[in-house]
Amino acid sequence: MAVSRVDGRDKVTGQARYAAEYPAADLLYGVVVSGTIPRGRITAIRAEAALAVPGVVEVISHLNRPHIRSFDIFYKDMTAPGGSPFRPLYDEKIAYSGQPVALVVAESFEAARYAARLVEVDYESDPHATSLLENRERSHKPSRLKAGYTPPPSPKGHADEVWEKAAIRMEGEYYSGVEHHNPLEMFASTVIRGADGHLTIYDKTQSSQNSRWYVSHVFGLSKDKVTVRNPYVGGAFGSGLRPQYQLPLAVMASLKLTRSVRVVLTRQQMFTFGHRPETQQRVRLAAEPDGTLSAIIHEAVAETSRMEDYVEVVVNWSGQLYACEHVRLGYHLVDLDHASPMDMRAPGAAHGVYALEVAMDELSYALKMDPLALRLKNYAEIDPTHGLPYSTKELRACYQQGADRFGWNKRPPEPGTMREGRELIGWGMATGVWDAMQMFARASAVLHADGTLVVSSAASDIGTGTYTAMSIIAADAMGLPLEKVRFQLGDSTLPVAPIEGGSSHVATVGSAVQGACEKLQKTLFKLARKMPESPLAKARLADIEFKGGRLQLAGRPEVSVALVDVMAFSGELRLEEKYLLLPNMLKQMKYQRSTHSAVFCEVRVDPEYGTVRVTRVVSAIAAGRIINAKAARSQIIGGVVWGIGQALHEETFCDHPLGRFMNHNLGEYHVPVNADIHDIDVIFVEEDDRIVSRIGAKGVGEIGLVGVAAAVSNAIYHATGRRVRSTPMTPDKVAAGMDAI
Repeated sequence: MAVSRVDGRDKVTGQARYAAEYPAADLLYGVVVSGTIPRGRITAIRAEAALAVPGVVEVISHLNRPHIRSFDIFYKDMTAPGGSPFRPLYDEKIAYSGQPVALVVAESFEAARYAARLVEVDYESDPHATSLLENRERSHKPSRLKAGYTPPPSPKGHADEVWEKAAIRMEGEYYSGVEHHNPLEMFASTVIRGADGHLTIYDKTQSSQNSRWYVSHVFGLSKDKVTVRNPYVGGAFGSGLRPQYQLPLAVMASLKLTRSVRVVLTRQQMFTFGHRPETQQRVRLAAEPDGTLSAIIHEAVAETSRMEDYVEVVVNWSGQLYACEHVRLGYHLVDLDHASPMDMRAPGAAHGVYALEVAMDELSYALKMDPLALRLKNYAEIDPTHGLPYSTKELRACYQQGADRFGWNKRPPEPGTMREGRELIGWGMATGVWDAMQMFARASAVLHADGTLVVSSAASDIGTGTYTAMSIIAADAMGLPLEKVRFQLGDSTLPVAPIEGGSSHVATVGSAVQGACEKLQKTLFKLARKMPESPLAKARLADIEFKGGRLQLAGRPEVSVALVDVMAFSGELRLEEKYLLLPNMLKQMKYQRSTHSAVFCEVRVDPEYGTVRVTRVVSAIAAGRIINAKAARSQIIGGVVWGIGQALHEETFCDHPLGRFMNHNLGEYHVPVNADIHDIDVIFVEEDDRIVSRIGAKGVGEIGLVGVAAAVSNAIYHATGRRVRSTPMTPDKVAAGMDAI
């Protein structure tokens, strides 16, 4: 099924309101004052000039904020890493450059913005460290672990000994710089204070319930005093998994001043919280002359903050993706004076699979073997780490269909042999993998007397198409046209839903929606059997299908009852059923559950200037049952674009003497634009996974990104014979050649 977004018209006509667009009477505006040192303490705040600006109501800092709780546990949101979360305006301590040190609140945004420039802050600086590469000797194993994190497994076999003795082996170091999420919508919170003191908060977040949890705990407010809504979110990519600091600052101002308050961050301030961490990796592979992998060694060192141990699954993929008897994986952290990193689309895999897949490409040349043939030679029929079968795995079909569509069999094996004009042409490929996850969730389904269906869950739609996917699932289950179905999300008072992240929302919330509709089907069927002279009086539920707004015997539309007639018979204006989805962990844990992809890429490289154009990408995806092919294809295209950005464009640069990110704007933080993107072809191979979810779906949010950067890197080598082992692969690195960082 390929369906246009049900919320599309609202978005393109401006009817969709985002967090900073909700009106409120007597609204105040807050502008954040950002700190300018990376580590130390505030010694003085002089706000007199700011307070003298007409319209300025207050300058809030740690010196005069309302009461907030002190223990770390109250600041831990549902996705917090281990350690001590950052507490905005809690005390005089400075943990990183750019952290909020004050909030100027005024009757107008313009007055608040101007006055924020007049606030003077004095500091006492402490020595700081912001460079991963210069502080690797301080690396340590993560000790403050996040719930649900899977550390690298214990070594399997004797990887180091096998690698040392191997006749064919490779070794490489791979570096990836900091990246920032940069969604189009800036982070914002509008706190609307009711006459009874109830706070209705419109927040940019990937979970209204997570934000409500955070506000209730930090400020000691009962959850019935706080409602958080996020009906529309202008992109997030993981940056909204945790509440950002504008939320508590807006609540502080509202509580202190007993007014409604809006706080919106600037684009520069979007670089003052979580990011994809700087990472350095070392990969060593060994193989037999026929290409059989004999050893895999993958070690990574990544940054975290001094406050928390942010962890990612970086190296584990190397133990899962290919069959190998000898594997050793390692993961260490270096604590730096930055804000805590946080999940960004395909966290861990974006870096870890990149390093592995470039290393596999290097090994293929050492073996004089086709890169795709090498991967097929080491194809894992069962999970190599735990010895479990896969719930479903159509990666082989991804390889086959992707290669056929791309024309991989025409690829010359030697680098630098294809040229058109002054440009060298290269073809590269890589594998992608991501977890197929399912959480717990609740959903309700309400059928109204007029035959309209309203389905609800506190899910989020960050642009991924949740509104449409859930509407499709509900419409299909109840046999209704899509226009008769409405899905409600983005409200903390709705039935519980997980944070939207990890490509789990459709498999989780979609299964809850399916469950609620199936319960509603049973209720309606029981009523239909009781109707006078019902044609379904002796039918069984197993023989019934819901189609065209009716209950009917399967394949016999003439033996049917209209849903509106059933509702009329019931005498009710609405019938509601609720469903609690609890994943069948006893069943699921018997399988390895993953999504897979095969990415094929063509690049054209100017050998003198080092400029790279990605002219063609084929991405073949195995992600379970696809609920909405149109939206899913869009998701994969977006992932490929992001992968091209990772490969060629995106990096946040830090001035280490200042301890500050410097290119904190979209003029200097480069992302792909239309001129950088050419032909992207998406293939969904047939797959239906009833282990991962009752609806057969897995998820497509992350898998579209994984493997793309590696495919681009491998294509650059095929074009030029120059290996670049760091991202982004900017023209200076491509021109310089091997091992450029």
